[in-house]
Amino acid sequence: MGVQKIATFSPSEKTFTGGGTFLPGEVKGIIRINPNKCVGCDTCRHHCPAGAIKGSLGVTHHIEEDLCLSCGQCLVNCPFGAIEQMSFLDEVLSRLKDPDYTVVAIIAPAVRVALAEEFGAPPGTLTVHRMHAAFKKAGFRIYENNLAADQTIMEEGYEFIAKVKYWLLGDKTPELEKFAEHPLPHFTSCCPAWIRYAELYWPDILPHISGAKSPQQMAGATVKTWVALRLWNIDPRKIYTVGIMPCTAKIYEASRPEFKSAFYWLKEKGHLPEDTPPFPDVDAVLTTRDAAELFRCLNINPLNVSPEKETDITEVYTGGATIFGNSGGVTEAALRTAYCVLSGQEPSSWNIEAVRGHTTGVRTAKLAIPLKPLGGKKANFHICVVNGVKNHLEPILEDVVIGKSPFHFIEVMNCPGGCINGGGQPVNPMGTSWIDPLLPLPLKA
Repeated sequence: MGVQKIATFSPSEKTFTGGGTFLPGEVKGIIRINPNKCVGCDTCRHHCPAGAIKGSLGVTHHIEEDLCLSCGQCLVNCPFGAIEQMSFLDEVLSRLKDPDYTVVAIIAPAVRVALAEEFGAPPGTLTVHRMHAAFKKAGFRIYENNLAADQTIMEEGYEFIAKVKYWLLGDKTPELEKFAEHPLPHFTSCCPAWIRYAELYWPDILPHISGAKSPQQMAGATVKTWVALRLWNIDPRKIYTVGIMPCTAKIYEASRPEFKSAFYWLKEKGHLPEDTPPFPDVDAVLTTRDAAELFRCLNINPLNVSPEKETDITEVYTGGATIFGNSGGVTEAALRTAYCVLSGQEPSSWNIEAVRGHTTGVRTAKLAIPLKPLGGKKANFHICVVNGVKNHLEPILEDVVIGKSPFHFIEVMNCPGGCINGGGQPVNPMGTSWIDPLLPLPLKA
């Protein structure tokens, strides 16, 4: 059984105009329902985590843009192929043809186990080395999103450690004072659909959410600063960064106006002429499906390309980064760091399997860490992993808001199973969000 072809459309003049719940410059209308194909079956509304899809059973449905998270779960589950995705493929192809630009692919971990499916391989086929070689053949340089995920592990892991020191160990040193406004439980920040959901519907949760950017946004800023100036010796203005993502919400995330960190840093350090207009950290995002279409346009089949080992420092990463593609992966990677720093020793096993939650909507766990500041006395940390905002998240958020949450660390991924089941992944004709969509699970670890 092959994958289902998903219709795409190009951005229009109104795409970046803002209004409603969108700031000027933010991409809106990433997902739309084709009224000529919709039969009103209501499947999309069942899978929408934000109540953004309107229409009665049997009547053509439509999406309320101001409520939409751009997660694409409606799209990957529509039985009639009536839902379409905005694509920036034409713009990326144009940049690849421009010799003045260095085009950089930021490849997410979930893409490597899905891209091959677009070319007839069995689902889950791993194509890392062939995929890298294919992107290079297409004209890209690579900054692995996994490398940026390693950066996230350091940033978010140490942020959680700082909160533990401030809130649980009573460390009130000046460098930790800012965490007085950022209490436990600590929420992850990698998923842009989750962040938009929190901003629109649960603003009281925002102080709990990590201040770390997602790996995509860390990668974009790093490419246009450290990599451009220190490694490749390239004018940052001539670098065009492209997220290769399993997620349609990443298209929205890249357009958020606060993600111009590289520009402002370069301007402050005198690396840019005064009249340089602001530019984003990530210029465009292609979904896994878009990337497959790009290869088809260039007559490249990743399965037929000779594999290449990573040779550039921007292509090397750890196993902790790779697991970001699965629900629980961010948590497991961050807890490995937290364990080592808080205990001063390595764990007996690097595998924290209790937090791996890709087969259940809610996963809870308890991790005992011997705390070095307390002479090795063990403390139990209660962990919660949520994937699939639609049916599982609200009770957990309610406990946090009223101050009764039993957890210290909470990972949230909008899509069932995590990024592997994102709205930009290859679509099985039977739909993809079949992973425990409704089963409620106990919340206490």
